[in-house]
Amino acid sequence: MRRRYVLISLFLLGTNLGCSDQAPDMPELGQVHGTVTLDGKPLEGVSVLFEPQNGRPSTAITDSAGEYEAQYLIDEPGVKLGPNTVRVEWGIDAAGPKIPAKYGAKSELKLDVQAGDNEFAIDMKSK
Repeated sequence: MRRRYVLISLFLLGTNLGCSDQAPDMPELGQVHGTVTLDGKPLEGVSVLFEPQNGRPSTAITDSAGEYEAQYLIDEPGVKLGPNTVRVEWGIDAAGPKIPAKYGAKSELKLDVQAGDNEFAIDMKSK
């Protein structure tokens, strides 16, 4: 009886060790947050897209103060470590001034995401 108990305990321990909330192919992520402004004014409702050289992008939407926090998955904040191109675009419900192409479709914004906390302010100029 004792041997059976030990075997069952080892089996249960072994199956629990392999369990994780993260997918096995989940990359290392850094936490990225900041503000988006245009000519010094915060922009609400814009999308911020972080595109790594390889792999899944992360996204964020700015709030009324222009602040954002990037999300890798719906329930997983962060951005893949390493170089990322950053694009800013108007969201579905947002409207307002035109975002210059050098911040959007032809973005010149770059961020080298490090492990831990990364603050990235996006101060755009219309001219």
